[in-house]
Amino acid sequence: MKAVALKHYLPIDDPNAFLDVELPTPEATGRDLLVSVKAVSINPVDTKVRSPKDGVEDPPRVLGWDASGIVEAVGADVTLFKPGDEVYYAGDITRAGSNAEFQLVDERIVGSKPKSLSFAEAAALPLTTITAYEAFFDRLGIDRDGADKGQSVLIIGAGGGVGSIGIQLAKAAGLVVIATASRPETSDWVKELGADHVVNHREPMVEQVRALGFQNVDHIAIFNDMRHWETAVELIRPQGGIVTIDDTNLPMPMAAMKMKAASLHWEFMFARAMFETPDMIEQHNLLSYVANEIDAGRIRTTLNEVLTPINAENIRTAHARIETGQAKGKIVVQAS
Repeated sequence: MKAVALKHYLPIDDPNAFLDVELPTPEATGRDLLVSVKAVSINPVDTKVRSPKDGVEDPPRVLGWDASGIVEAVGADVTLFKPGDEVYYAGDITRAGSNAEFQLVDERIVGSKPKSLSFAEAAALPLTTITAYEAFFDRLGIDRDGADKGQSVLIIGAGGGVGSIGIQLAKAAGLVVIATASRPETSDWVKELGADHVVNHREPMVEQVRALGFQNVDHIAIFNDMRHWETAVELIRPQGGIVTIDDTNLPMPMAAMKMKAASLHWEFMFARAMFETPDMIEQHNLLSYVANEIDAGRIRTTLNEVLTPINAENIRTAHARIETGQAKGKIVVQAS
């Protein structure tokens, strides 16, 4: 099969950062699906894994953790899907990725593709959807179905992929969304997605949020980086919760968190697949739920740009744009 892979971990402006290669087509066994990949999207995790470091991959390593496609074959233990089904998923960071003609993926972390979306539109969603859903509903304990209607959430870094779907999930749950964006185009984007208020995370946020009438907020999601930790601690209400997707070596003073009896949660959407947790199938369930919400018109894709076809040149281009830190929504590379 054709694939885009790497042998060395190089800067993205190096023409050998990704290579077009031929690899054996894998076979589905157990609970695996063999998926014919139709579109992939690029996330910051792709660029972090590919970033320059020592090491040589032989055979070449295939990255990519966001895809949509058609089930080509199934393992003997598969019960959720059959050949011909259209699916979308984020996969498992410990296995070969989606930047290839075919990919093996465990059925428990796969959802049925939204019927109303193209493959490119669907590929924009899985990783960021799982991340935002788990952050809000599994980590912070917000009620998905509206029991916490009227509570506030501050989404820091709302214009990126996770924030773009996070705004919509939070609004669907009835929350008041304060989104952060630092450029006019991303400010317009988050408003379009349903944010109630927008503040600039490149300027002091405490004053901006309080000027909106919020002394504190009920929930905070840090969807860019932990430079905003002390701001988040200042703004979170007593007994509120902060969730972050960023690992950090920066200082994280905790005295005020203890005083407020506030909680900190880490979200890493690969954890269920990496450790084969007993509730691994919850990713199948949540992707199916979001697909139904999309087909009902309550949530939209976060796709912003499409490149064609899936080859080394286009994967390099997508990585370079993600590395600017200014991507709006999602960049997708489709097969044709």
